[in-house]
Parts: sequence; C-alpha cells; structure tokens
Amino acid sequence: MTATLVLLRHGESTANADGLFTGWTDVPLTPRGQEQALAAGQLLRASGLRPDSVHTSVLRRTITTADLVLSVLGRDWIEVHRTWRLNERHYGALTGLNKKEVRARTDEATYRAWRRSWATPPPAAHPGDLPPWNDPRYAGLPPDAWPLTESLRDVTARLLPCWNDRVVPELLAGRVPMVIAHGNSLRALVAHLDRLRPDEVENLNIPTGQPLVYELDDFFAPVRPGGRYLDPETAADEASAVGRQ
Repeated sequence: MTATLVLLRHGESTANADGLFTGWTDVPLTPRGQEQALAAGQLLRASGLRPDSVHTSVLRRTITTADLVLSVLGRDWIEVHRTWRLNERHYGALTGLNKKEVRARTDEATYRAWRRSWATPPPAAHPGDLPPWNDPRYAGLPPDAWPLTESLRDVTARLLPCWNDRVVPELLAGRVPMVIAHGNSLRALVAHLDRLRPDEVENLNIPTGQPLVYELDDFFAPVRPGGRYLDPETAADEASAVGRQ
C-alpha cells in the first residue's frame, strides 16, 4: 500500500514580492498570495484530496495559507500542528536585505552558495538580533537551538524530528498529512524524500502556492521521484521564477 503526502509552499508574501531575504521574519501574504492559497485549495478539492491533518511553521504566512486552503476544502476543523521546526531557513545577517542588492555587491559563486547550496550558511547574525528573542512563540526553545544562521543541511537536521515524530506516524496510520511550509524547509524535506545529492539540491526550486503530492511506498520512498504538482504547467513557471531570483 502507498501513503499520500501533500506539500505546499505558502502563497506569495510581502517579502517575496519585495525580493527580500525573509527567514524567520514574520510577514503577511500579499493579495496575490491569498489568491494562490485559495487556488491551491481549489486544486486539492478538484483532485479529491482531503488532508486529515496540517503541519505548519509558526510564521503567519504558512498559518494564513493553511486557513485559506482549509476554508476552501471545508476542513477547518481538522487537526493542525505548528512548529518552529518547519520555519524558513534562518538567513542570518542577510535577513531583511534586498536580494538584488546583495547579489550586486557579492561575487556570483558566494551568492549562489548562500542561496542554493546544501552546506554553506549565510553570514551569521549578531547574537540577540534575529529573531526577536522575547517572541513568545519561541519561549520554549532551548538556547542551543536558537540559530544565528542556517545552511540547508542545518534546516534538514532541525526539520527531521518533526517528520519522524509527527508526520511519519500519520502516514503509517493511513492518514493524509499536509505540510505547509517555506521554500527552504520544503527543499530540505524533498531532498530527504528523494535522496538528492548536494548538487541536485542546488537546482531544486519550490514554487509558491502549488500543491505537490507524493505517493510513498512502505519505506517512505517516492513511488514517483519528485512527486507530482496538481498544476504542473503553472508550477514549472513559478519554479523558474524562483530560480531566477
């Protein structure tokens, strides 16, 4: 028997629209992002997919996306689990900076490594700067878990406990979990599912607002590597736009 997993990157945020490194900064969806979330719900409804649970980060762009998707599906009542482990990658000292401006003053290889590589983190933030240390959503986070910057490898390490302890048991129980997260936390999860090499991860782009469905075998390996987007043409266009950033 196969298990079904739905992945969704949140709709366009204000920081996406402005071309900023967002990371753990909490920003809302744009009107276009809200429309993307509603459209994602319509795609799921048309496909007959009905998630039994939702997992989001603690950032409002995923929370709002989840609310809008579930409203379309009429499944506002299902179990929702929120965790910092699904947060976007922490961009360290780049947080809040304009991507084009950073690229203009950085050599191409360094910029690409910060943006796309598996193991190279951006420059670290100063302790106490980012995110707000008094934010109540992180009150229970142990001090050694606070990131000052993260590579994609770091994101994978803090994401996997959520995958193993929360999502996998639901798949084993025959439920359909939906993970609504961010470009890099989903890149990390897809890389784990598809067993991607570091060079393959560099070319992996996750588009906003496009449901990605994985059918997994008994060993949680994809029946179809890369999964399938419910709207493959739009997803390809959006992924290309992400790659050009």
